[in-house]
Amino acid sequence: MTPKIAVLASGSGSNFQAIIDSIANGFFDAKICGLLSNKDGTGAIEKAKAAAVPYAVIKPSQYSPDDFPHAILNQLLSWAPDLIVLAGYLVKIPSEIIQAYEGKIINIHPSLLPEYGGKGFYGMLVHEAVIRDKKDESGCTVHMVTEEFDEGPILAQKTVPVLPDDTPQTLAARVLKAEHILLPETIKSLITTL
Repeated sequence: MTPKIAVLASGSGSNFQAIIDSIANGFFDAKICGLLSNKDGTGAIEKAKAAAVPYAVIKPSQYSPDDFPHAILNQLLSWAPDLIVLAGYLVKIPSEIIQAYEGKIINIHPSLLPEYGGKGFYGMLVHEAVIRDKKDESGCTVHMVTEEFDEGPILAQKTVPVLPDDTPQTLAARVLKAEHILLPETIKSLITTL
């Protein structure tokens, strides 16, 4: 049976595209059963359309706090994923989802956790903090998702140098390239155990 992956993304979907490409070029054998976004019109949705991947948009603002987790859960149950990959999904995963898919949800984070993780550390805010603190290296982390932001067990990390003339933007670009390698590598190692 080919493992099924559901991807959750809020933005451009470049890590989602890296997964699509890794499957297309035979790096690992899996099927993307769906893309879930919390916003309309994202780059990730455009990439899903281009790759003929089913997608759904579930916005927290459209649901009560009690109903939102069930809307996501119902969508995931209909896709029946073996693995859920958070690829730039900027909504906290409700505990109901974490309990239903315990040990089967991973996230990619743009820092070397545990540094620069937790609430408020995402996207460019991470890279700004790394440069402000004059770090000489940064990178990305794939970790299991638990009920605490960015505190789940670390599965894999990839390091990149922070150069003397880096801006948050140039560092972000370098880290993102590393993410596009690390995330498919980690998925490949995980799906062999599914």
